[in-house]
Amino acid sequence: MGHKAGFVNIVGNPNVGKSTLMNLLVGERISIATFKAQTTRHRIMGILNTDDMQICFSDTPGVLKPNYKLQESMLNFSESALQDADVLLYVTDMVETPDKNQDFLAKVARMAVPVLVLINKIDLSDQKALTSKVEEWHEVLPQAEIIPISALCKFNVDTVLGRIRDLLPDSPPYFGKEQWTDKPARFFVTEIIREKILLYYDKEIPYSVEVVVEQFKEEEHHIRIHAVIFVERESQKGIIIGHRGVALKKVSTEARKALETFFGKSIYLETFVKVDKDWRSSERALKMYGYNLE
Repeated sequence: MGHKAGFVNIVGNPNVGKSTLMNLLVGERISIATFKAQTTRHRIMGILNTDDMQICFSDTPGVLKPNYKLQESMLNFSESALQDADVLLYVTDMVETPDKNQDFLAKVARMAVPVLVLINKIDLSDQKALTSKVEEWHEVLPQAEIIPISALCKFNVDTVLGRIRDLLPDSPPYFGKEQWTDKPARFFVTEIIREKILLYYDKEIPYSVEVVVEQFKEEEHHIRIHAVIFVERESQKGIIIGHRGVALKKVSTEARKALETFFGKSIYLETFVKVDKDWRSSERALKMYGYNLE
């Protein structure tokens, strides 16, 4: 029996469960999965390896109309996923209607590769509403295969995996079989710290934050990490730190616990807060932080 391998890219609007699905499919917790929209900012690859198959999943930022340069970069990551997929997973849910982001959907409709429309969160609905939703999506993407799922309840995820296996081309693996992502360790440090900020701060604060790891020193039993949290304004710096540093200490403690679970080692984490004025609208800053502005 031959070996299959390919790139399976996950796209869709914000907050429909793309990252939760990605983590389930790969079996590693590599994408931030919180209840807040616009959580994923980069295109993150997770690699699933078996003896006869390698699936290279890409989680992408939610598709949205950009309001500033950071969101332009996020949309670029999403649109790039339409160009190099062997199979495309378009994730939606029971609340969303197909008339959202029609420009992006028109590009999906023109794709030559197999498209699976995954209607997520069906645990929050009933059969009648689901039947109606399937019909809506059939009209918009008639060439696509539609699969109802619940990522939260792990319903039909194995079915999705089986269809991907059927659709993948015969190919040798693209990466070493021990590799499970294309991102370096420092990337996951920034994502885990950012996740805790998303969970513990309200309103605009989490979306104004960028995290940079200035030191990552790994030893046999522990890792020393020095991270800087950048915000756009002095007032945001005060909110992140909190009264007598209590808020920053809470974020750092929760991030350290998550990092210890992720890396399986003791973590010494130092966090600092600095201002990089209006970084989300600065080409210089966005390039420095690794965003795609092309």
